[in-house]
Amino acid sequence: MGFRPLDAKGLKHLLKQGALQTMLNQAARVARYQALLEQCLQPAARPHCQVGGLNNGKLVIVVDNSHWATRLRFQEQRLLRQLQACEELRTLTKILIKVHPRSSAAPYRSHSARRTPAAAEALHEAAEVIQDPQLKAALERLASRHESNKKASDDNA
Repeated sequence: MGFRPLDAKGLKHLLKQGALQTMLNQAARVARYQALLEQCLQPAARPHCQVGGLNNGKLVIVVDNSHWATRLRFQEQRLLRQLQACEELRTLTKILIKVHPRSSAAPYRSHSARRTPAAAEALHEAAEVIQDPQLKAALERLASRHESNKKASDDNA
């Protein structure tokens, strides 16, 4: 018995099948809700607000930071009235505002100062002319750290 592939089905047939069609319909509804929301929002707020979905009469709006969440909460009743005036959102009873920060670049990593032999020498020279014994000792310790770091990096190389 040889392998016999399944009969190929047209794309229209696949799109009409249950789960995939349901997802496409849901995505289209969310896109429509997004368009309606953007009509009600001030232009500055539009890039920061996204419809998360509508469930049991509650519209979830996802914002990218707490600043926009606060601004939307002050406008919540006005938005609710405006959105309820739309045919698709007549059953809307509440707006939920959620903060979900957008992913950003890698977190900032501090750069440590480079410890060069010239820096160690400058610290030694400064320590020689300083009269204050505590400051002189601190400069010497700092210079010795530069030198010990250089020795450790030479050993690893």
